[in-house]
Amino acid sequence: MTASAPLREAASVILLRRRLPTADDGATPPARPCFFEVLLLRRTRGASFMAQAYVFPGGATDEGEDARTAAARELFEEAGILLARDAERDNADTLEAPSQDTLRAKLLAGEPAAKLLANAGLAWWTEALVPWAHWITPSIEKKRFSARFFVIELPHGQEPSYDDRETVDLVWVTPAEALARSAELRLPPPQVRTFWELSELTTVEAVLDAGRVRAEEPHPIMPRLAQLPEGAALLLPWDPAYTDGGTGEGTPLTYQPSWATGPSRFTMEAGAWIHAVAPGSTSAG
Repeated sequence: MTASAPLREAASVILLRRRLPTADDGATPPARPCFFEVLLLRRTRGASFMAQAYVFPGGATDEGEDARTAAARELFEEAGILLARDAERDNADTLEAPSQDTLRAKLLAGEPAAKLLANAGLAWWTEALVPWAHWITPSIEKKRFSARFFVIELPHGQEPSYDDRETVDLVWVTPAEALARSAELRLPPPQVRTFWELSELTTVEAVLDAGRVRAEEPHPIMPRLAQLPEGAALLLPWDPAYTDGGTGEGTPLTYQPSWATGPSRFTMEAGAWIHAVAPGSTSAG
């Protein structure tokens, strides 16, 4: 048996911004008002992982970083959003650093993030990052990550911009729009599942509250490959066939988190990942 590729710790940020619903919101199910959008960045064609896909800002941790610090650094590198506070003050607050563009340029040029912020009198502000999910790349993949997903609202006065290196485009989408455009955006399974979950919520406050509840019910999600009568599928831990029908490493549920419900597998149709309910299941959410 071939050993699976080693796991590398990583972090991603689900960045929200407020919006007012429009008349088009009811055109795509679920027909409910949505008061927020989510940022997606398009990875470059030459990326070694998820090339050309639209994903949440994020990446692997650097040496000595925890997931929250990596999330803040990657958000700044890839999207230009700085989560920082005055290092001399006890209370945390988001800053619009006068030299924010310069700091980002130096960071992208390879200067160590911790040293760069310290020299500017800043420290990462990670307290506002709310845990959302923990995804682990299937063991069949050659490049694997153990990625923590966090959610946060766009800080006041800041606007994202792609770095034109690892990311080459950006788009703000509602969850319903993202699901409707999943093929066009080349959304990977973690993004599709996240947008399905977010589509059940209507406001930034509701998303953050849901994240705090989810933080009390942690469980890793490692899809398993299965060859089913209807074709190949990726099974999530709450799928009825996950334990007996899946292949490769797995993370079977040790208890039933409240969020582990609804569609439980992914199939590929016309180049797009489809989040599907297991045949015979009576619950879609």
